[in-house]
Amino acid sequence: MLLHLAPFVVVRSGVMLVGSLLLFARFTCIGSQHVATVTNPLPAAFSDLLPHFLVEPDDVYIVKNKPVTLTCRSTPATQIYFKCNGEWVHQDDHLIERTVDPATGLPVMQVKIDISRQQVEKIFGLEDYWCQCVAWSSTGTQKSQKSYVRIAYLRKNFEEEPLGKEVALDQEVLLRCQPPEGVPTAEVEWLKNEELIEPTNDPNYFITVDHNLIIKQARLADTGNYTCVAKNIVARRKSSSATVTVFVNGGWSTWTGWAACSTTCGRGWQKRSRSCTNPTPLNGGTSCEGQNVQKTSCTALCPVDGGWSEWSKWSACGADCTMWRSRECSQPMPGTGGKDCQGIDLQSQNCTSELCPQTVSGPEDVALYVGIVAVALCLTLLLIVVVLVYRRKKEGLDADVADSSILTTGFQPVGIKPTKPENSHLLTIQPDLTTTTSSYQGSLRSRHEAASKFSVTNGPLLDPLPNSSHTLHNGKLPSDPADFMNRLSTQTYFKTLPRDTASTSYGTFNFLGGRLTIPNTGISLLIPPEAIPRGKIYEIYLTVQRKEDVRLPLAGCQTLLSPIVSCGPPGVVLTRPVILSMNHCSDANPENWAMRLKKQSYEGTWEDVLQVGEELPSDPYYCQLEAETCRVFTEHLGRFALVGESLSMAAAKRLKLVLFAPVYCTTLEYSIRVYCMDDTQDALKEVMQMEKQLGGRLIDEPQVLLFKDSYHNLRLSIHDMPRVHWRSKLMAGYQEIPFYHIWSGCQRSLHCTFTLERLSLNTCELTCQLCVWQVEGEGQSFSIDLNIAKDSRSLDSDFLVLDNSAPALAGPSAFQIPYLIRQKICSSLDAPCPHGADWRLLAQRLKLERHLSFFASKASPTSVILDLWEAQHFHSGTLNQLAAVMAEIGKQEAMIFLVTDGEC
Repeated sequence: MLLHLAPFVVVRSGVMLVGSLLLFARFTCIGSQHVATVTNPLPAAFSDLLPHFLVEPDDVYIVKNKPVTLTCRSTPATQIYFKCNGEWVHQDDHLIERTVDPATGLPVMQVKIDISRQQVEKIFGLEDYWCQCVAWSSTGTQKSQKSYVRIAYLRKNFEEEPLGKEVALDQEVLLRCQPPEGVPTAEVEWLKNEELIEPTNDPNYFITVDHNLIIKQARLADTGNYTCVAKNIVARRKSSSATVTVFVNGGWSTWTGWAACSTTCGRGWQKRSRSCTNPTPLNGGTSCEGQNVQKTSCTALCPVDGGWSEWSKWSACGADCTMWRSRECSQPMPGTGGKDCQGIDLQSQNCTSELCPQTVSGPEDVALYVGIVAVALCLTLLLIVVVLVYRRKKEGLDADVADSSILTTGFQPVGIKPTKPENSHLLTIQPDLTTTTSSYQGSLRSRHEAASKFSVTNGPLLDPLPNSSHTLHNGKLPSDPADFMNRLSTQTYFKTLPRDTASTSYGTFNFLGGRLTIPNTGISLLIPPEAIPRGKIYEIYLTVQRKEDVRLPLAGCQTLLSPIVSCGPPGVVLTRPVILSMNHCSDANPENWAMRLKKQSYEGTWEDVLQVGEELPSDPYYCQLEAETCRVFTEHLGRFALVGESLSMAAAKRLKLVLFAPVYCTTLEYSIRVYCMDDTQDALKEVMQMEKQLGGRLIDEPQVLLFKDSYHNLRLSIHDMPRVHWRSKLMAGYQEIPFYHIWSGCQRSLHCTFTLERLSLNTCELTCQLCVWQVEGEGQSFSIDLNIAKDSRSLDSDFLVLDNSAPALAGPSAFQIPYLIRQKICSSLDAPCPHGADWRLLAQRLKLERHLSFFASKASPTSVILDLWEAQHFHSGTLNQLAAVMAEIGKQEAMIFLVTDGEC
């Protein structure tokens, strides 16, 4: 029904052209079947208003499979329809709501439609999916803005991830990050150690427009793991962490003053030092180049003791009838701390025989002379009485002491008795006549040596421990390792003992003795038979200390040559020395070294208890130094270490160089770790265990390098690497380990890491040369040729001296020589033989003649020789070897090795 004739309306292909006022009762969209009906015509007052939009559809994103809703609101409007990608949306898909604006009275119309993921995917890739709404009024139509509907997503892989860096202090750091592709575009934020970086709170951080992170000036606190995080409405992605290490290159401190001359008389050396602490190298920063110690020759003036000149002539006789003469301490004069002359420098003498002035005596002089004579008579009588009393007492003393040599000489052999046994109370300590000294007539200790030994044996250091856990009578000791370690840890002295059983061995022993061994370390403790008193049972431990747990003070050119080994408890009483065996890393030339055995006291201080090569038989400690092993004889258990001081720059330590690399490598980076450690079995075992936990593999056989006392650092570099496939990420030409870190021997696990980068993941072959050298010294070269995709060598290699024996062996099982055979050998060789076929010849055949004086000081020299043989040949020796030596000596006891097990 046509209400009012108006200019024409043309609808073509969904587009309606309106001339003037449109008042059709209905209109038809050709080709679309959409029909709109005007049910509420506008009032005449608003009939000339075009519709305007109160709400227009915005851009939206479809997340996963949830549909989105588009809303359009217009006033005044008679009809609103959505058109998406040029096509009208079916009227049934519209949700229409009509209201009236209370302020204006205009009709308000709101329309909503839902868009599903399937609708958008139909045209995905052709163009963007868009929708807009068209509103009609009596005057005309209005179109809203286009609303683009997109499917939201976020890829998993970053376009560019941040890479770790090693930067110097105060250097600028740039970490790049290109987030994954996504709709909508992902926002980027940065994390440091999983905490959000806020540039507003820390202006040292800056995030660029293209999402890169800039650290303006690297600080030590900026060391950490940095992660780039990309997020949008769909997901949140994290990049791989990039480790930023801020290192500090070392700088020298100022030189100290020159130390005092090493000698107090004559030519010597004086030193001055500086430390790499200005600043101290941190986080892999380069150490200071150059020497940290300087030596210069010096000459100290020798002390000159004073000497008297000749006496002067006597002076003229004075008025007091006395003449004088003098001398001076001037030939030579005392100087440079020398002693003054001893004695008087002025001497007087009466000269009454000479002519001297005489005066007439008056009554006062007579009285004076009478008094002097009376005093002289009294003194004479007193002197006579004293002499008589002294002679009587001396005669009585001479009558009692018939043999005065007993006070000055040593104890006589058994069977020789004092002339007057009733006066034996003069001896404060009696010799022990129950020991086996009755069968040996060798050199004997002096009386004062025996007394000192007796007092030490019963001194406070050898009292039982407070809990008396080391001595039991007719009982058994618990064998629980945890209980044993807990009881040790309750003692103050044991607060630095390790808790892990891998570095500790312990066992229960009686008078039959035994052996403790820490496997694969070269450290053992031999407890000979009869070392523990009969009737006592001791629980004894043996442990190797970690170097960082014990503070061992070193001075000058001193260096630690052995592991720090503890055995104890230190308070147990032993009747014979035990033998502690441990590796050392000094070169084979003892002339270059002054070696000392140090022992830690209860208070924690370290004391020199022995200088190797200058041992005395009377010392409580003795040392047998071999090419790679040090064997310490001691009757006092405790904590020991072998320390050396170089006597010349030719002194050298043996270092072991070991190369490790990852077993598996899935990235472009590949790291090679080079360890430089003391050439001892315990150090190699520690590194092997650590690399096994890190997942490393051994690249090449360990090599030995002599590291000299030349104050030069150790340098390491890689050469001859195929640059077509590999490149080094090391900025410098070589790496250095400071001289003192190696020379002190107190640093553990010293190593350098060479980070290489392969240009393709398909590259698996690596060939290069690794050179290790000391400036102006000898070096070593490793030829590296391996396939990083294959595990060519296991860590369980044969470079460790594998020890398959039990850590603790008690009784006969701990010794190769059966107990009865041992007794027969001792009884045969201890007694002196006129032809020399005794223990001395045994020591000579076993190449132990240097220790004859030490063996002779023992009650049974043969037993000590056999103890040392047991300690040396536990893994490699055989009884046939000892039997051959006995046969060379000419003893029929060589046949006793053929006795049956039942006899032993």
